[in-house]
Amino acid sequence: MAAGVGFARADEMPVIKVEMKDGVIIPKIIEVPANTRFKLEISNTGTSPVEFESMELKREKALAAGSTSGIVFRTLDPGTYDVFDDFHPDAKAKLVAK
Repeated sequence: MAAGVGFARADEMPVIKVEMKDGVIIPKIIEVPANTRFKLEISNTGTSPVEFESMELKREKALAAGSTSGIVFRTLDPGTYDVFDDFHPDAKAKLVAK
């Protein structure tokens, strides 16, 4: 590796876990670090498909029942962002970067 060039190891990136289950997002307030690269690990523990989505963040991730996947965010400005399950319109949460 060239001097002055560094790479963040995957285990150094914060991983925030979110559970989606048949129309419920857990937790309702998802706290994440602002101005820091992080990964949302989303698990669908329900029996129906889900779609984690945020218009403000321009991100979406569909998951089959029983599956887990992730979304990596390079950085996020401090603030509160609405997220929802596109397949279950009443399932809503807030992602809070601070």
